[in-house]
Amino acid sequence: MPQLAEALKKRVEGDVLFDAFSRGRYATDASLYQMMPVGVMSPKSEDDIRAALDIAQEHSVPVLARGGGTSQCGQTVNTALVLDNTQYFKDILELDVEGMRCVVRPGIVLDELNRALKPHGLWFPVDVSTASRATIGGMTGNNSCGGKSLRFGMMRDNVLSIEAFLADGSKHHFGLVGNAGDLEFAALRDDLLGLGAREAAEIDARFPDVMRRVGGYNIDALVPRDTPQNLAHLLVGSEGTLAYSTAIELKLWPILSEKVLGVCHFPTFHQAMDAAQHLVKLNPQGVELVDATMIALARDIPMFRDTIEEFVTGKPDALLLVEFAEEDTSTHPRKLKELEELMGDLGFAWDKSGKNWGGVTAVPDPTMQARIADLRSSGLNIMMSMKADGKPVSFVEDCAVELPDLAEYTAGLTEIFEKHGTRGTWYAHASVGCLHVRPVLNLKLDQDVKKMRAIAEECFDLVARYKGSHSGEHGDGLVRSEFHGKMFGPRMVANFAEVKRRFDPDGLFNPGKIVDAPKMDDRSLFRYSPVYNVPEFRTGLDWSEWTGSGGGFQGAVEMCNNNGACRKLKGGVMCPSFRVTRKEQDLTRGRANTLRLAISGQLGPDALTSDEMAETMKLCVSCKGCKRECPTGVDMARMKIEVQSARAKKNGLSLHDRLVAYLPRYARWAARMPFLLNLRNSVPGLAKLTEKSSGFTETRDLPKWHARPFKDAEVAPQEAPEAVLFADTFNRYFEPENLRATLKVLRAANVPVQIASAAKGERPLCCGRTFLSAGLIEEAKQEAQRLVDALLPHAKSGVPIIGLEPSCLLTLRDEIPALLPGEDTKLLAKYPRMLEEFIADQAENPDFVLPLTSPTQKVLLHGHCHQKAMGVMPSIKKTLARLPDTEIEVVETSCCGMAGAFGYGVETHEVSRKMAELDLIPAVRAASEDTIVVADGTSCRHQVADLTDRQPIHIARLLERALKP
Repeated sequence: MPQLAEALKKRVEGDVLFDAFSRGRYATDASLYQMMPVGVMSPKSEDDIRAALDIAQEHSVPVLARGGGTSQCGQTVNTALVLDNTQYFKDILELDVEGMRCVVRPGIVLDELNRALKPHGLWFPVDVSTASRATIGGMTGNNSCGGKSLRFGMMRDNVLSIEAFLADGSKHHFGLVGNAGDLEFAALRDDLLGLGAREAAEIDARFPDVMRRVGGYNIDALVPRDTPQNLAHLLVGSEGTLAYSTAIELKLWPILSEKVLGVCHFPTFHQAMDAAQHLVKLNPQGVELVDATMIALARDIPMFRDTIEEFVTGKPDALLLVEFAEEDTSTHPRKLKELEELMGDLGFAWDKSGKNWGGVTAVPDPTMQARIADLRSSGLNIMMSMKADGKPVSFVEDCAVELPDLAEYTAGLTEIFEKHGTRGTWYAHASVGCLHVRPVLNLKLDQDVKKMRAIAEECFDLVARYKGSHSGEHGDGLVRSEFHGKMFGPRMVANFAEVKRRFDPDGLFNPGKIVDAPKMDDRSLFRYSPVYNVPEFRTGLDWSEWTGSGGGFQGAVEMCNNNGACRKLKGGVMCPSFRVTRKEQDLTRGRANTLRLAISGQLGPDALTSDEMAETMKLCVSCKGCKRECPTGVDMARMKIEVQSARAKKNGLSLHDRLVAYLPRYARWAARMPFLLNLRNSVPGLAKLTEKSSGFTETRDLPKWHARPFKDAEVAPQEAPEAVLFADTFNRYFEPENLRATLKVLRAANVPVQIASAAKGERPLCCGRTFLSAGLIEEAKQEAQRLVDALLPHAKSGVPIIGLEPSCLLTLRDEIPALLPGEDTKLLAKYPRMLEEFIADQAENPDFVLPLTSPTQKVLLHGHCHQKAMGVMPSIKKTLARLPDTEIEVVETSCCGMAGAFGYGVETHEVSRKMAELDLIPAVRAASEDTIVVADGTSCRHQVADLTDRQPIHIARLLERALKP
């Protein structure tokens, strides 16, 4: 709608996006639905919102307020003008520490809020599993709950008031009836209270008497009680259909700094469900379920594998995680003892067998508790990590029943699934009778869509039989609104419609949710509609782990379930560009959605090779954070290679891309005249003169060619080497001192080393990474094959292959098996070891003695993204622990931002600097002068040196300094 877009651009400060690519990125949430927005806007102020509402009214276009876009039921998709509150509208407006309350904008993320509250000893305890990306506005609209609702209640219990725009553009304060401001909308208030009084008996009769009831509107808040009604509670859970919230007042709680966890093991799922009603009598903070399916899937995910092995005993069919947190922490041991005694009273013991096997594993360690909590909160994504076309589908996910009925209800639901030839995955809130259950279905198949409909009908009948709630946490949206008649009866549905008409007579706000909903199985609204199709196309890498076109590329892209774990702003690596820009475009999820829409023809012809796709991928630094941290395994770094390849075939390469890609081919010639090539950094004006043609920003010096590059002949051949050293291009020609330090360290440990060399007369070996960065897959294959040919004999002899540059050495574990799939590269992938991994591996080897002293009092360690993605960091810490009397501090960082040539690009160097300034550079600046900064990545060292007065070193040089004379 060009007129709408132009009107918005003239009147608002925020971003206005109406192109197909941008709209497509907001067409889905974490549900099974897809609805293309009319346009997208990121408001910067209340004035922007007021203008957008006025303009939308004028053009008869609905408005959808959106936060993190993680809704399970389709609340945050619509054919509407989407207002994304997360980029700018995310402030804390007021904090009253003594009164334990705050006022926030709707776009603030829960984790960000709690980070701000922590120094004051406060927190907001509605701890949803999506806390790293869920916004307070979205949580309010959804009446979110979290794993501790047994103790702290739901969102409704913790929202004190809301300021919001109505559809007519007026702004009002919704809070306790009788407070100042009520007169501004007295007619609306009186109508609502009149409805509450009129329908009190019907509400008491029809609303389920369970804590977890979020279906429909909270019109029970309008019923006359002994205490004043709070009109804000009517907006809570209304899914953005009644008003547009601009400020939300929250009740805060003191932080309980210590807790203990008891992991109860059960031989059968039914027994775990039956036990929940007894465990809650111990007054825990929460009781969370983890079933056998989740345990099995988590074992296959690198970031969770070690956690599972540490806290799961034997082969339980279900676990209940029972958490205690008391102000008097001295009671915690007694609580765990009571839990153990209760499990014994229920008939479970470790030394028993069959249906009596089980018991409690105590977890007092906060670090391990955090790891288990991370696993549990990732339950949805873990379940969605199944690589087959069938996936666990959310539509009966969070029905809630009373605890005494939980075991029989789940048994009945299992029978329904089996009747329809499927099974369910289970996890989450056993303490409140609200389990997340997802039947496994393939919604690309009409027969499975019919199964979904039948299962929904029968499930909701079962819930009604137990007088439970058909919507216990994730709301109504498109998937459940249709069933309000079944659950509440026609009179209550009419009441909901009356509330909607009174607030929003023209249907401006998020129409089709809660009232006047479409059929939940209307396939025209599905992400995979009846016309969804991905034509066959060629890819250069191996995608055979997945299904679909492009040799499985389609299936790999479709693994993104939109749950948004990549939107986290602290901790881990992904997604560094999003942390800077806060734009959906610069996010693993945003890129995956764009790819899915492109390969299925929904963004027009040639979308994969378009300028818009290039722009989508531009800020992806190929950090591989998503490879490890996305629980469904969306590997955007690998996907970007395919996009770059397709674009290179269509358009060719720029000079900049050629200079980067072909570096290994011309390096040995360039190294013969380092002085000449280094003039670019030293001659005034030369960097600026070459900026446009080369694509390298004038604001940075390029890496300096070394006057004495490393040569293979520096190491004599070995008859029986115990290790092979791969000298990568970057360390060979730019920082050969790292290779020489490595040799010195290995010699000190009496390890015979051989250099991995190419055939006589050939140029030195290379991993091919620079070619992959430009999409030159065939050239990368040539380099990879040379490397494989040189290293395979050593691998067949069981000799470790040591490397120094993470992005090069770890290619042997990751990209090369995808470039050259087969038994040879599969075998070879087992042997590459970073230097620190090799040393850590020798912990139990009595013949390996490395005489070290302390090189400094403190080391500040920054891990390369690929080291984090490939699980190398524990080995680095283990190796550095060999240094006596040396404190090791690991900087909790995302990508350093340099990322190969990314930080040198004319169009990307500013974002590169901003990435570094998030965490890494402040930590380096804060370090004392005698602290040694260590970073294995060439690009990481250059980034720190460019932005600070510090010169980081490779771990090889640190160990060299630490060698005893």
